[in-house]
Amino acid sequence: MFEPQDKARVFALAPGVDFPHALVDGLTTRTSDNGPLALARVELIVNTRRMARRIRALFDAGPATLLPRIRLVTDLGEDVALDRIPPAVSPLQRRLELVQLVARFLDAAPDFAPRSALYDLADSLAALLAEMQGESVPPDRIAELETEDQSGHWARTTAFLSIVQQYCDASHAAPDPEARQRRIVEHLAQKWKTFPPTHPVIVAGSTGSRGTTQLLMQAVAKLPQGALVLPGFDFDMPEALWAELDDAALAEDHPQYRFRTLMRGLDLAPVDIRPWSAAPPPCPARNRLISLALRPAPVTDQWLRDGPMLKGLDTATRGVTLVEAPGAREEALAIALRLRQAAEDGQKAALITPDRMLTRRVTAALDRWSIKPDDSAGEPLQLSPIGRLMRHVAVLFEERLTAESLLTILKHPLTHSAAGRGDHLRLTREFELHLRRKGPPYPDARAVRAWGAAQGAEDWASWVADTFTGRELPGDLAFTTRLEAHLNLTMLAVQGSDSSVEAHLWAQADGQAAKHLIDALLEAAPAGGALSAYDYADLFGAVLSGGEVREVETPHPDILIWGTLEARVQGADLLILAGLNDGNWPEAPSPDPWLNRKMRLEAGLLLPERRIGLSAHDFQQAVAAQEVWLTRATRSDEAETVASRWLNRLTNLLAGLPKQGGAAALEAMRDRGRHWLALAAATEDTAEARAVPRPAPRPPVAARPRKLSVTEIQRLIRDPYAIYARHVLKLRPLEPLMRTPDALVRGIVTHDVMERFIKDSVAGAPLSRDRLIDTARAVLEAKVPWPAARLMWLARLERVADAFLSDERRRRETGDPVAFERDGALPMTAPEFALTCQADRIDRGATGGLRIYDYKTGAPPSKDRQTHFDKQLLLETVIAENGGFSGLEPAPVETACYIGLGTRPGEVPAPIGEEPPEKVWAEFRALIASYLSPDQGFLSRRAMFEARESGDYDQLARFGEWDITQEPVAEDLT
Repeated sequence: MFEPQDKARVFALAPGVDFPHALVDGLTTRTSDNGPLALARVELIVNTRRMARRIRALFDAGPATLLPRIRLVTDLGEDVALDRIPPAVSPLQRRLELVQLVARFLDAAPDFAPRSALYDLADSLAALLAEMQGESVPPDRIAELETEDQSGHWARTTAFLSIVQQYCDASHAAPDPEARQRRIVEHLAQKWKTFPPTHPVIVAGSTGSRGTTQLLMQAVAKLPQGALVLPGFDFDMPEALWAELDDAALAEDHPQYRFRTLMRGLDLAPVDIRPWSAAPPPCPARNRLISLALRPAPVTDQWLRDGPMLKGLDTATRGVTLVEAPGAREEALAIALRLRQAAEDGQKAALITPDRMLTRRVTAALDRWSIKPDDSAGEPLQLSPIGRLMRHVAVLFEERLTAESLLTILKHPLTHSAAGRGDHLRLTREFELHLRRKGPPYPDARAVRAWGAAQGAEDWASWVADTFTGRELPGDLAFTTRLEAHLNLTMLAVQGSDSSVEAHLWAQADGQAAKHLIDALLEAAPAGGALSAYDYADLFGAVLSGGEVREVETPHPDILIWGTLEARVQGADLLILAGLNDGNWPEAPSPDPWLNRKMRLEAGLLLPERRIGLSAHDFQQAVAAQEVWLTRATRSDEAETVASRWLNRLTNLLAGLPKQGGAAALEAMRDRGRHWLALAAATEDTAEARAVPRPAPRPPVAARPRKLSVTEIQRLIRDPYAIYARHVLKLRPLEPLMRTPDALVRGIVTHDVMERFIKDSVAGAPLSRDRLIDTARAVLEAKVPWPAARLMWLARLERVADAFLSDERRRRETGDPVAFERDGALPMTAPEFALTCQADRIDRGATGGLRIYDYKTGAPPSKDRQTHFDKQLLLETVIAENGGFSGLEPAPVETACYIGLGTRPGEVPAPIGEEPPEKVWAEFRALIASYLSPDQGFLSRRAMFEARESGDYDQLARFGEWDITQEPVAEDLT
């Protein structure tokens, strides 16, 4: 197939060429004159399964022929005797072993890193070990690195790395996949020196970015019938510039750096790299432009010399559109519009980006036109239904069950999906309303069963109680034990309350992917050691994050979403390179907790810029396609973005060549992008909505409330619309599932403390500080499930205890408590209405008069606020003097005051002298008569205490479309 030659045989294809297609054409041409068996004798080694599938598909398209032997680099071990190189250990098992080592290391050196970093450290250590084995870097070389370590961090790091030295030992019984691959390649290279294969052996599509792969490529290139076919080789870069790529510290982020390393290893010059086929790139002028734009950073000044020699910039950029969107949403919508146009025109179009959030936005935008793209990456397993459910279930083992976590699981689409899903959703809804209104925030089995008995849903409630409550598993347990408990609980959740039905947990595509991963976990579980519930949940989530789910439904055949890896082996009419912002494409290098950049260079490991260089090579190949879109968002959710360094270089080069038409070409690229952004904006354009006026609804008199409590009168005065929404529309704001220790809860608990303490003192208990604090501690322990809130509220009460007790002793000198939390009511006629209340405390004075007290944990209302708005105590005075409190005869009220228990303890009296009961009652009757009149509307936000104060029904009133300066518009309701 190949003529003999002294030098290694290396071919290449230019950027933009459809590599698999050109590879197949070249193979066919070179073997066409040697008979039908010539192609079958070729051994073709490729680096990805996608590449192998594409090559087979091209051969399948015809004409009929015998196929070459297509193999993967990772399959070469099939030719090696297993007794010589044993099978590789499971990567998951190795990771579990490393987790144990890292955990013990952190236990011995807790100042090295927080416990929460356990799995990130294990992952980075696994990556480091794989790199050491792939690049043939022994641990001794790392230990011998010279470093000025004043803190002792490097000493601890080298000590830890010495613990895992066993995994780098060639005699290890179960080598890592990277170590095994290295040994296989070394074995083959040594064997080929003595017994070289006589048939053609070709390594195609690899850049040699890994040491093991490059070792294989060098061995194949030196075979009598061996050859390499490199993808995306820059034939336009001058030969003198290749020498600038010799320094890895300066050039590893260049797209052609790996080829320079390969040429040095094979003692080749750039002129020795020959084209594999005659297939030209789609746009040679663009290849020259990109080659100059991406020249190594130290020689970027050559733009001034070589830039004026560039010709045909209008031709080079004619098929390029530059979209600089103001935000990520606009970028996604413009891309979706272009993909829709491609679908209508029958054009094959591919979106290429490493930004998965952007691809999700584009997919959502395409859904409005019922276009489902073929996404090669699929959906992350952790975000699939089964992945989310299993992560939620894992949390149950960590800590006490909360209402929020319980309802999260009950509402999951897979929960109770085996049978009776409809009844389950109905009961879940009723149970959620109960938890929001009455709690508890931490439901236990007793509370769940009690609710089920009251609702006639005993079976369902028993299933909930038995399955989800009391599942905490503290302490360290074997990984196998935790995994089995996790799987069993997940199965019970899916099965539901009917134990006779079978749960099909693994039936769907996501279930099958999860089953494959869990089977691997079960096999590797013995290596997991003992873990806490928190560590297990973190580990399981990290393992899930590495899985993917491919949808079964048929996507659109011509609308594709690729990662950069898929783009290397596929071809399309239109390529959209999206998310071209620095930190995204290229991605920022991951932090390395073990070795810095200088130490990596000295040890012979890969530099952080390696990934940037690979991304640069992907960009150079993709941007050379026939039609290309380059898109970015100029602003993210938080701040302005920075354009990708490659896009920045391209635009700067064009802008600096106005005489060659570069500036005009750049402006034309942007104009094409602005056109599509304008179309995207047009699709989002909606008719301006008319703002509603300030509401003042007038419901029928018969529908208006006929009973209010004294605490609601302030709301009627300040925000009548809230009374309308609550009592006429019967709307109640939903309480949060997890009640926070807010002012309302604190007030209720403090009232309980005071009631119990004063009742005990009436029964003979001392009015002492210790007694008050003990009472408070007991009430808080029983009714406040938040430890931090208990401590804080008890401390606040301790600060005001002395002042309260001093005032309480003075109050006892003038009266004795006779009623606590006493209900009261006072009806009236013409109009018919009832005023209700519940007094915190009523004392009877020595002369028979009544003294009304109300506890306030916040600031008590001032005299003016009580006169005009907060009429609670004034109205309670009216009720008391008219005999409205059950068990208390009518009597004059001597005093009514608030007892402050907040930052300023003391008493704030109600102005009953200036606002006598007769006046208060007359004003109240007039107020109620007004709101029972058909002409009176319930105005929204009539007199709020502060303009910034929010109300429960502001959204219903559409506050914000109007403000308080606007005149209300009354609306008669029927």
